[in-house]
Amino acid sequence: MDQDKLQKDILALYSSLREKMRREWDRDLPFDELLFNRWERARDQHFSEGANIYHMSYIYGDVKVGKDTWVGPFTILDGTGGLTIGEHCCISTGVHIYTHDTAKRFVSGGKAPNEYKPVTIGDCCFIGPQSVVRCGVSVCDHTVVGAFSFVTNDLPPFSIAAGIPAKILGKVIIDKDMNVSFEYFPKSKVP
Repeated sequence: MDQDKLQKDILALYSSLREKMRREWDRDLPFDELLFNRWERARDQHFSEGANIYHMSYIYGDVKVGKDTWVGPFTILDGTGGLTIGEHCCISTGVHIYTHDTAKRFVSGGKAPNEYKPVTIGDCCFIGPQSVVRCGVSVCDHTVVGAFSFVTNDLPPFSIAAGIPAKILGKVIIDKDMNVSFEYFPKSKVP
């Protein structure tokens, strides 16, 4: 095949996909994100109905993702120790969720084994951009984790947590009409 023609065809495809994305979604994405369908990739990974995951995300091991969960770009979903993410979650851009830890192996000169522990993210959770969830942690239903947080301990349902390490700063309140509000604790009450 003629290389110049192939390049022209690829550029024409890129231009066409880019224009379609702008027209339909008012977005401009890199070529590979235009080329590959997020929902199709999620189906290929056996994620539940309506889930999607960007092409620029990494998936390792046993990862289960619930219905209508959005996994943003530049994420790492490490399921080598078992990872379950519930329904209607947002795993924001740049989030890393680890189910293994190699620190002891490396500081021991290879004598200690890697550590593997499952992670569970409950239903209806929001994990903020650039956050890291450590192996062995459970984030329970309806929990918000703020951006740039490092989650090292379990978070109870309906909690708001942020920081390095993440601390519980408040609670999520959902009334009978499904109105959502966030209540933050006074600084003196934050653990």
